[in-house]
Amino acid sequence: MKKLMLLIAASAMLATAPAIAQNAQQDKMKACNASAADKKGDERKAYMSTCLSAKPATPAKPESKMAMCNKKTAGMAKDERSKAQSECMKKAA
Repeated sequence: MKKLMLLIAASAMLATAPAIAQNAQQDKMKACNASAADKKGDERKAYMSTCLSAKPATPAKPESKMAMCNKKTAGMAKDERSKAQSECMKKAA
């Protein structure tokens, strides 16, 4: 019985994956169509092609502690930089 329930749950999850992707594509089509409302003919075709093929912008990754401390201590002398790096990493933790 447990195997049957697991099989049903797994198949339900697999069935919803294409629907989610389809909804995302439909949303993209609606947005592109709305922004192309003032365009006509070949200009509209070109715009829609570009809009629909555009990949979504990826969010910027947060800067790591090490990268942040490296920027703060850039240009310092070796010993001074080492101490400043250590302090910076302790504060950032």
